[in-house]
Amino acid sequence: MIYDLLGYFQLFRFATWVDIAMMVVGGVCALIHGSAFPLMLLIYGMMTNTFVAYELEVQELADPNKTCINNTITWTNGSVVEMADNRTVQCGVDIEAQMTMFAYYYTGIGLGAFILSYLQIALWVSAAARQTQRIRKTYFRKIMCMEIGWFDCNSVGELNTRISDDINKINNAIADQVAIFIERLSAFIFGFLVGFIGGWKLTLVVIGVSPLIGLAAGLMAMAVARLTGRELQAYAKAGAIADEVLSSIRTVAAFSGEDKETERYDRNLEEAQTWGVKKGIIIATFQGFLWCIIFLCYALGFWYGSKLVIDTKELTPGTLIQVFFGVLTGALNLGQASPCLEAFASGRAAAKSVFDTINRVPKIDCFTEEGHKLERVKGDLEFHNVKFSYPSRPDIKILDDLNLVVKSGETTAFVGPSGSGKSTVVQLIQRFYDPQQGMVTLDGHDIRSLNIQWLRSLIGIVEQEPVLFATTISENIRYSQPGVTMEEIIQASKEANAYNFIMALPQKFDTLVGDSGSQMSGGQKQRIAIARALVRKPRILLLDMATSALDNESEAVVQEALDKARIGRTTVTIAHRLSTIRKADVIVGFEHGSAVERGSHSELLERKGVYFTLVTLQNQGSDASNYKTNTSETSILEDDGFETMTSFSRGSSKMEDAMEATESAPVTRILKYNQPEWPYLLLGSVGAALNGSVSPVYALLFSQVLGIFSIADMDEQRRQINGVCILFVIVGIVSFFSQFVQGFAFAKSGELLTRRLRKVGFQAMLKQEIRWFDDPKNSPGALTTRLATDASMVQGATGSQIGMIVNSLMNIGASFIIAYYFSWKLSLVVTCFLPLIGLSGVFQAKMLTGFANEDKKAMEEAGQVSSEAIANIRTIAGLAKEQQFVDMYEKQLEPPYKAAKKKAQVYAIFFAFAKCVIFMAYAASFRYGGYLVTNEGLHYVIVFRVISAIVISGTALGRASSFTPDYAKAKIAAEQFFTLLDRVPRINISQAHGLKWTDFKGKIEFKNCSFTYPSRPDIQVLRGLGVTVRPGQTLAFVGSSGCGKSTCVQLLERFYDPDLGQVLIDEHPSHGVNVPFLRSQIGIVSQEPVLFNCTIAENIQYGDNSCTVSMEDVIEASKKAYLHEFVMSLPHKYETQVGAHGSQLSRGQKQRIAIARAIVRNPKILLLDEATSALDTESEKTVQVALDEARQGRTCIVIAHRLSTIQTADIIAVMSQGTIIEQGTHEELMAKKAAYYKLVTTGAPIS
Repeated sequence: MIYDLLGYFQLFRFATWVDIAMMVVGGVCALIHGSAFPLMLLIYGMMTNTFVAYELEVQELADPNKTCINNTITWTNGSVVEMADNRTVQCGVDIEAQMTMFAYYYTGIGLGAFILSYLQIALWVSAAARQTQRIRKTYFRKIMCMEIGWFDCNSVGELNTRISDDINKINNAIADQVAIFIERLSAFIFGFLVGFIGGWKLTLVVIGVSPLIGLAAGLMAMAVARLTGRELQAYAKAGAIADEVLSSIRTVAAFSGEDKETERYDRNLEEAQTWGVKKGIIIATFQGFLWCIIFLCYALGFWYGSKLVIDTKELTPGTLIQVFFGVLTGALNLGQASPCLEAFASGRAAAKSVFDTINRVPKIDCFTEEGHKLERVKGDLEFHNVKFSYPSRPDIKILDDLNLVVKSGETTAFVGPSGSGKSTVVQLIQRFYDPQQGMVTLDGHDIRSLNIQWLRSLIGIVEQEPVLFATTISENIRYSQPGVTMEEIIQASKEANAYNFIMALPQKFDTLVGDSGSQMSGGQKQRIAIARALVRKPRILLLDMATSALDNESEAVVQEALDKARIGRTTVTIAHRLSTIRKADVIVGFEHGSAVERGSHSELLERKGVYFTLVTLQNQGSDASNYKTNTSETSILEDDGFETMTSFSRGSSKMEDAMEATESAPVTRILKYNQPEWPYLLLGSVGAALNGSVSPVYALLFSQVLGIFSIADMDEQRRQINGVCILFVIVGIVSFFSQFVQGFAFAKSGELLTRRLRKVGFQAMLKQEIRWFDDPKNSPGALTTRLATDASMVQGATGSQIGMIVNSLMNIGASFIIAYYFSWKLSLVVTCFLPLIGLSGVFQAKMLTGFANEDKKAMEEAGQVSSEAIANIRTIAGLAKEQQFVDMYEKQLEPPYKAAKKKAQVYAIFFAFAKCVIFMAYAASFRYGGYLVTNEGLHYVIVFRVISAIVISGTALGRASSFTPDYAKAKIAAEQFFTLLDRVPRINISQAHGLKWTDFKGKIEFKNCSFTYPSRPDIQVLRGLGVTVRPGQTLAFVGSSGCGKSTCVQLLERFYDPDLGQVLIDEHPSHGVNVPFLRSQIGIVSQEPVLFNCTIAENIQYGDNSCTVSMEDVIEASKKAYLHEFVMSLPHKYETQVGAHGSQLSRGQKQRIAIARAIVRNPKILLLDEATSALDTESEKTVQVALDEARQGRTCIVIAHRLSTIQTADIIAVMSQGTIIEQGTHEELMAKKAAYYKLVTTGAPIS
């Protein structure tokens, strides 16, 4: 919780006087509405008295010698009948007339309640809708004028949740909950008033007991919170294991550790399970205790109350009931008011962050009118001693005393290693940030003094990853300059070399570019972005790596477009590729945040500084790519093919998602997983059945009490009262046990089911092939959450669900049997109202959960606008388009706002209906009851019995439907779970599947392999790779990063299968080989070795999961890896914990553990993927020696960045862009004087 909460009334700071008036009237209505039920109790009391009097009269008149004269019972001889205590007996009660009157009263109260509750809800909800609308608009507008630095410190996701969830929370805190809270408080006060007016002694006795009920509820809440914490903690351990395993899935797969990991996960689930069961037991105990107290409270109340009625005659039977129920409903309402407080608290917490943003003054406000606009702009930019660091990382200096001049009309190129501050300069020119020291000037004016919207309108920018908005091509170009004509758009697109490809599209300029431009290829997006920059005819053109993301062909086209565009403008270009820089007028070299050199291409080459190193490195690379030019034609064609493919797959994947979500799992299948727990389920159902019969029994006893008062003989009355009170006590004790049994049994079976599902789910995840994990939907985070929540949600669909169903069925069944057994006519009348009462229960339950879901749906479209705006804030700021997005957002808010106002009416009508239906039911049934009493001699006790039995069962029905944990959610969660369990992995890792053979030699052959990663289908990684390694040979791959070296290793491990071609192992194609068998022959040491959070010995033993590795073998392996001495120097030796991801060890130590782990399996093939690149020279020597020993007698594939490490290899293969451009031994390749020779002689790193 945020502690400095806002005061509650500050939530209403956006209310106008109309809203305030609406809320005041609504509040008054709620206050009056609260008194409806207590008022009804007064009438109920009067009615009871009428019935009792009538019954006494009937008993007296049963004696033929008595008649009724002047409303007093007299003997037939005319003398007045006197009772033992000299009382005369009243008579002549006209029960039907009385009942008609009561029915009118009831109907009146019902109508009043209808009108009042309608008003209270309609007024509060519409007032809240109006305020929320205002908050949303203000908040979004405020966000859009924040400076960019603020966005660096606030994540996009967080802002989106605030716009949607937090404002919804504020809405909940100022809407219907307030009205309901006022109504419940008022019901509490009036209930107690009715009690005190009727009889203060009984009221005090009942009040005295009620704190026990509150105490039980409070203790239960506390205990549940603490235990849930414990359970979550215990599960967090298992979750951490799942997370660790899923994030290092490649290592787990390489060492076939799936089963071992499942066991480790399951061991940790056990603890969570025990806490879960404990929580179940405690909740069950408290629930039982609560019900027990309530029934004991009834026993005490009726026993003491009957004393007051019979012995001291302070109360009439009617007042007894009125007092008793007045106090009870009062207490109940007070209890029900507390959930509203929760809504208020979360609303205040949410408002804190929202209102803080609304109150914040932006450092650079883009909506201000202030600042100069220059008459004419030359375009000279200068940086004077600029110091700068980003607000999100204030301790890292980005620019350090930067002095720089960009002359107008010239093209200035910035070069330098990444992180040297080139892009930062571009952002400062656009004034996304202000420098901490120094200043940036345009034509000699400090840009802080210029109007910001005007300044940005002078600048055209093309970024590395251009952002397009989800609309048409022409709209995207028009964004940069409102009001441009179609001719100008066409002109700009011609200048950007985009015209031809746009005209080739079926819809031409009206083609939708897809969400953030996803339907376009990189080159197409770039050219649209250039057209967008050119259409505003900018004075200053900023090109931030505008061509880096493109392939050669598109680069040439885009480059040409840029060269055209640069003429006569001040241009700043940042690029990594030399071809793009050569033509610049001035080249500025950056290093560590300052400009270290400046001059033309030839001048800088002579200086041999930053620029020189970049040039030499790139030339080696370009020779290799010249070697490939003959194949580039084909590759371009393929690329185009890929473009169209990806857009298709994008369309289809959305469809699949939609399909997945709709189905829900059959309950029978979930129950199958719960089968071993059937005794618990049975026991729980028995408990539930007993609980269900409690309410009907209560109806019987309650009506019995009313009947006792009409017995003439006082001693008989006392005897019966005592009997009924003892029955109440017995019911209380029974319900304690049955509640406990139901709660405990279902908790136990539920926790066992959750654990089983989690284990099965985890197993299923580990069975999937690696490409499944590349899908962002299956990121380790997403999967661990799925294990945590889905499994526990599924539990909601089984045990407790069965309990709820049994309970309700029993309740309704018993009530109906009782009612129809005693009087079927009256039961029929009451039953007519039952659907309505049940419905009102359902409505009330629904209202508590609110209409939140519908709101969410309606808000989604506005949410898309806001999230697109926030995610692309830089582009929007660069185009000065904030206002347009604010307008768009406000337009999107209209439909949900209208819907919310309509909903206020509908909701209010339903609420009012639910509130008044019970009064109407009473009016009709008691009126008809009165008719049956006079005309058919029905005992009035039965009238009460039937009505209370059915009404109670009706409300129970409504309650049951509300208390069920979200059943639909559980079914969907289950469905997702079963989809996972039923998925058939593309690469089967079972022991039974595929070839095995005995004399594994270790010959490897790549035959014309092509491959693309499924997550990036448009980038081809391998293009026809072919190379052979004979058993015992060492093959070394060299080449720049991204050329496909590591991919070969992954194909060999069968993490992926090649798209075309095959990998042969001992002449067998790899996709036919048994996967565990193949992986057991391969040892792998990668660049960043993944260690698990256990001891050193366990990490080494992980190398062979097929058997238990003895300590001797571990020591043997670690000696070979030069690890043994280091381990023996540690206090715990081999039992030392390595920490999460091996964080307790240095890199060299981790590397050597990984080598020992690979040696333990005694593999025939050893894969070393840059195994020493991360080490310093000292550790590298040690590790290198260890590796050289490990290579003896094994087939080995080495990937290395340092050439010194691979000179001894049998075959060296130089790779570039997914194929091998030359291969041979070190000597052969040196003699060739081609790519490899260049690499060795310059001694450059290859990445």
